[in-house]
Amino acid sequence: MDNCVFCKIVARQIPANVVFEDEHTIAFMDIGSVNPGHMLVACKAHVENVFGLDDTLAAAVMRTTARVARALRAALAPEGVNLFQANGAAAEQTVFHFHVHVLPRRAGDGMKLVWPVKNPPREELARNAELLRAAL
Repeated sequence: MDNCVFCKIVARQIPANVVFEDEHTIAFMDIGSVNPGHMLVACKAHVENVFGLDDTLAAAVMRTTARVARALRAALAPEGVNLFQANGAAAEQTVFHFHVHVLPRRAGDGMKLVWPVKNPPREELARNAELLRAAL
């Protein structure tokens, strides 16, 4: 894609601090890092979001994510790691090229991940589970 910043990184048209890459994926430092070691793992092919991933590409992204997370732990020893991935504007996706944030965490780092728990009734959970099973 001509306007996609991640496609330009993959094509080496703009600089990035690449940590790892293989046939399907690339991991590089996030220019908007929250904490030291914050990386992005992206598929090399332009895929807008999780809905466009085939099983092979999905597996490749998760394999690379786990690999660089282990390297992050070994190199920088964070107290924890968040994996964050967003799909669509309503989910606050800002770069429309599939990627996973590998975000090192330390107590008191100021990063908050919160959502309003709604505790739906068990019957609603069962209905939704049935709809999802049917869609699979």
